[in-house]
Amino acid sequence: MPSKTTRPQLSWAMYDWANSAFSTTVMAGFFPLFFKQYWSGEVAATTSTLYLGIGNSLASFIIMLMSPLLGALADSGGTHKRWLIRFAMLGILATSSFFFVQQGMWPLAVLIYVIAIIGFSGANVFYDAMLPLLAPQSQQHSLSALGFALGYLGGGLLFLVNVLMTLKPEAFGLVDAAEGVRWSFVSVAFWWLLFTVPLVFFVKEQKPGADQPRGIKDSLQKLKATIKRIISNKNVLIFLIAYWFYIDGLATIIRMAVDYGLSIGLPSNSLIIALLIVQFIGFPATLVFGRIGNKYGAKRGLWIALSAYVVATFAAAFMQTALHFYLLAVVLGLVQGGVQALSRSLFSQLIPPERSGEYFGFLNMLGKSAAILGPVLVGIIGELSGSSRIGIVSILLLFIIGMFFLRYVNEPTHQHPATAH
Repeated sequence: MPSKTTRPQLSWAMYDWANSAFSTTVMAGFFPLFFKQYWSGEVAATTSTLYLGIGNSLASFIIMLMSPLLGALADSGGTHKRWLIRFAMLGILATSSFFFVQQGMWPLAVLIYVIAIIGFSGANVFYDAMLPLLAPQSQQHSLSALGFALGYLGGGLLFLVNVLMTLKPEAFGLVDAAEGVRWSFVSVAFWWLLFTVPLVFFVKEQKPGADQPRGIKDSLQKLKATIKRIISNKNVLIFLIAYWFYIDGLATIIRMAVDYGLSIGLPSNSLIIALLIVQFIGFPATLVFGRIGNKYGAKRGLWIALSAYVVATFAAAFMQTALHFYLLAVVLGLVQGGVQALSRSLFSQLIPPERSGEYFGFLNMLGKSAAILGPVLVGIIGELSGSSRIGIVSILLLFIIGMFFLRYVNEPTHQHPATAH
């Protein structure tokens, strides 16, 4: 944990603990399996996959379009917290609604899923934008890492309970695994709501400056100015290019790892265990990367983590057993949070803090458009070569290009005081 962490800073970091339950239990864990086996069990597998893919793409596309405007609104009169709460409540209500979706009602499940992702991702625009407003530059790497680390731990703890609810439903007074999954969705909503409370009460809004936008029209004008500033700021522009490539590679591996494991014949229980490994290793490892960023710089920390991704991606092509998959999970758990945390904190140091919402809107836009190029690349290479293993190796190209551009990002060495606490 960063030294001298204030209550507002810890309360901010706890939101990662809160909402990571959604990304772990819902997005990565139960929704894809439950959708396939319960809500669309009577639909052809290829058809259900198509609709699930459409739902994912639609939600990502909406957030991709909304993120820059949401970022501009975040700086409109210091409304980061207000907008975060609105989107978080949208996600929380949608997640709890999964409980009422009966077997076979897959169109409703997809619709609720889209709404939940919009709430989850929209809130993150405002959450990320608070980082440079809550900590001086010297603490931003550690504070960003603390948030992601708490996210891995909190999401992993609840996911462990949720997995037990499905493996031993009778121990929780439940009828079967299906009821365990439905109550797991409710537990995620409650967890998300409960641990958002510290941010609501202890994080104060920044007082708006005279030049901040005051509404949607002003925010759009501010957005145009931000685009011009990004284009004219070579350092920020190069970082965003680098980030888009390597985060695309990271997101592709996250989304395709389970599918790849199934394709080579690994049991679903082994894949669930691997997800838990990533979560619990990710907690201490992300904190370590925060210290690496403080001591040696974020660029060096990112290079270490991305180099590990290169090795792991290449090794994945030769994976044969569940043990190999576990080892891959260990490697990803060691570096995944480091890439996420140091990317966020490095970007926060490249931008003006008073316009953090607008700039983080762009960063989130790139993040939500990630895993667009990667899956296509994997699919085309796999089809042409006739091997899914060769397709996986093609992701290396994204990491290599991202690391190439990252070399040319000038990392700030000076420090400046936080603009708000």
